[in-house]
Amino acid sequence: MSLFIGFILTGLVSGAIYALMASGLVLSYTASGIFNFALGGIGFVSALTYFELHTGMGMPVIPAAVIAICIVGPLIGLALHRLMFNELSKSGEVAQIVATIGLLVALPSLALFIVEQLINTFHVGLTDPTNQYSVPGLGPSPAHHWKLLAGVSVDSNQLITFVAAVVVATGLWFLLRKTSLGLAMRATSDRRGLAALRGIDPDRASAASWMLSCLLGGLAGVLAAPVLGLDSGGFTVLLVLSATAAVFGRLRSVPVTFGIGLLLGVIQNLVAGYADFAGGIPGFRSSFPVLLLFLGLLFFNRSRHRVAGSVAEDAPPPDYLADLPPWRRILPWAATVLVLLVWLFTFASDFWAGLAAQGLAFGLIFLSFVIVTGIGGMVSFAQATFVTAAALTTGALTTHGVPFGGAVLAGVLTATVLGALVALPALRLGGRVLALSTLALAMIGDKLLFQLDWMTNNQLGWDLPIAAVAGFSLTDPRAMTVFLLLVAGIVSLGIINLERSSTGRAILAVRSAPAAAATHGISATRTKLVLFMSSAAVAGLGGVLAAMYNGRIINTDYPAFAGFFWLAVVVVQGVRRVGPALLAGFMVAMAPQVFSYVTDSPHIPNILFGVGGMVLAKYPDGAVSQFSEMRHRRRQRKRAQGADTAEAVPAPAAPVAKVTEPAPVATDQPTEPAVLELRGIDAGYGQVPVLRGVDLVVRRGAVVALLGTNGAGKSTTVSVVTGQAAVTGGQVIFDGTDVTAWPAHRRARAGLFTAPEARGVFPGLTVEENLGTWLRDADEIAQIYDRFPILAERRRGPAGVLSGGEQQLLTLAPVLVRPPKLIVADEPALGLAPRVVDQIFEVFAELRDRGVSLLLAEEKVHDVLAIADEVVCLATGRVTWSGPRQAADETRLAEAYLGIEAEPPTNRNTVQA
Repeated sequence: MSLFIGFILTGLVSGAIYALMASGLVLSYTASGIFNFALGGIGFVSALTYFELHTGMGMPVIPAAVIAICIVGPLIGLALHRLMFNELSKSGEVAQIVATIGLLVALPSLALFIVEQLINTFHVGLTDPTNQYSVPGLGPSPAHHWKLLAGVSVDSNQLITFVAAVVVATGLWFLLRKTSLGLAMRATSDRRGLAALRGIDPDRASAASWMLSCLLGGLAGVLAAPVLGLDSGGFTVLLVLSATAAVFGRLRSVPVTFGIGLLLGVIQNLVAGYADFAGGIPGFRSSFPVLLLFLGLLFFNRSRHRVAGSVAEDAPPPDYLADLPPWRRILPWAATVLVLLVWLFTFASDFWAGLAAQGLAFGLIFLSFVIVTGIGGMVSFAQATFVTAAALTTGALTTHGVPFGGAVLAGVLTATVLGALVALPALRLGGRVLALSTLALAMIGDKLLFQLDWMTNNQLGWDLPIAAVAGFSLTDPRAMTVFLLLVAGIVSLGIINLERSSTGRAILAVRSAPAAAATHGISATRTKLVLFMSSAAVAGLGGVLAAMYNGRIINTDYPAFAGFFWLAVVVVQGVRRVGPALLAGFMVAMAPQVFSYVTDSPHIPNILFGVGGMVLAKYPDGAVSQFSEMRHRRRQRKRAQGADTAEAVPAPAAPVAKVTEPAPVATDQPTEPAVLELRGIDAGYGQVPVLRGVDLVVRRGAVVALLGTNGAGKSTTVSVVTGQAAVTGGQVIFDGTDVTAWPAHRRARAGLFTAPEARGVFPGLTVEENLGTWLRDADEIAQIYDRFPILAERRRGPAGVLSGGEQQLLTLAPVLVRPPKLIVADEPALGLAPRVVDQIFEVFAELRDRGVSLLLAEEKVHDVLAIADEVVCLATGRVTWSGPRQAADETRLAEAYLGIEAEPPTNRNTVQA
């Protein structure tokens, strides 16, 4: 019994570290949708800072820990949010994953480089962190021990770790559930755009989430340092194990994640202590948390939307070479190959020729990423597993007398079968969840499959000597390079043909719209199997050739985490084309040697690698694509200059839409000051214009009906008014102030309330928390419950389970207690039952009687005209008619909706738009 209790206590301590790191992952994910692989690196930096302050500089434990955890961690989070994550959240998932992996590699190297320079260049009295595996804990040294039961004891470091986790968990719960900042953070993570419409600054809330997330990562790092030492690889493993708890918490709930983290530590200890049945399976105990990670991903995070990967947010880039003839597209790469061959046979030494051969072998491996990620849109971290499995199989068979060609074929087939197994999760998962599942499978391969003695020759590995191909010896590195160049060319042509074939079109269809592809008879299952199996085969072939050149393969040559680095290098260059992938292979092989001529520090390449990952926040298509884009723009400018010198041919005049002049307003009516004015507004999305010279006035206490068909520009007008869409021309005047440059949250705080088209509720927050985003205190919320008993009944439940009518009531209820200056509602009656529509417009009528101005954008005219004072009609982004409600007869509305003058023509005066 005492042994069982001891396992639980020590498991709770390690589980506390998992819980802290996992909670940080959830916070950063909910803040921006980015799974922050860099959190392990941030934990290492905090641990290194604590070690140098305490051990190197002699600072007491508490101040050193406070600086490392509460200052360094949050400052890193704030800096990364400002410099990178805020922009990265708009990029596709591939760029997000690779950029954070770049930071995971770069941050520890940057911290170690700074310490190295402080010691060697500035002679600061710090301790060399190399091979430091004895980091003091936060308790006294030596640690105190307390005996709880016979055979059960706990030391001061363990107690501090557990108490710190409990205190942080309590504080975190209080912050998120009981403070306005916590409510703002949760609202921002639930619906960022709506949070801004409720006066919440989403940038501030996201920054707070990132700072808190990095504080938790730093705390976990400092607490784990006495166990892991200053080994950055250990912190990467800690991150992956902590991800298990985050996955079981569905990357949403911090309390659930924290509890699962504690439980994970206990289960891991119990399995290590009692799983005697697994004694004959090498690596089972250490891989058990990874098995749990994979099961959690498979059963608790099934993609409910897109399942092909990055799809819409990560759509293929434009082909900047499409305007060139085929020979112009091929010429740069053909010239590159020619230069390579000339250099190889005239100037290159055997050493550099060997590096070129290694670069081509890596390039072959990297071509596998073009298939699965560039074409298929899915992220795979299992490529190193395919490489190792194929090379080990080939080495084992050749050692046992199988001819080289047959052994290579068997190795590639082994990798292909593993690719099919890895593809199975892809049938259920997508995006970053699929990426994590492939990482879990790769780690299972490292810890289980590649620990089997029969596969690894008792961990000694297998000889794989260079063989002759078609009678030609490849022992000379130049011959090997030419051979690999031919193989890479053949594989590249195969990938290009795959992309252009009917199979490639099916892959693109499944990637872009899985449901639509299924309706056309395209099998998503077959498509994903083809992708993963082809990718695995290419990776396996590259792995066999790389091992053959090295002459030997052992199970640790290509660990699972090498897939992190490989994917990042390829994506930084450009994962959607074969050329950049081959270039990335050369960089991996040659960059370390090139850097050795510049610096002795091993950290510089990793730092530059991380910088390359950060660049993806701005250029997600890679470096090579940027050169293609620049050349494309240069060609466009030259063509434009040529066109300017040619004789201009006038285009036929387009028909001019006519706009009926507003009916004159009686001079004896009082004119109220305007609460909102749009003056000559031009706006659109990207290069597509939507609004053209829109003028609109909403006077105090008036109801303006903004009418128009679908596509007329109503929603864009609402977005311009509320600050969600930028204008390219004109002014937005609110309450006498030019707010054109104001963000949405600032306009909301000034008194502009928005009821958006898709219901203005936060589905993940409770009804009461939704009300709290606009109302200030409990008395105001109580008034809502008195008015709407149905909301009182549902106060503790999530708003997402309410009916459409109840959600619309929840949206508008707060303004009955705290009326704004202006309410803007976009399609408020959309999808609601007639009875509910009547309730909604009764609320609008009551607000009008209380002096609130309203701008109601509607397609259906009957209900809105019943309470409107003025009418503005839009068609094709222009105001086609505006005037008092009394002048809006059926004929005039028909003319305005169509944007033309009705037939037969009347004597009304018209003006050109």
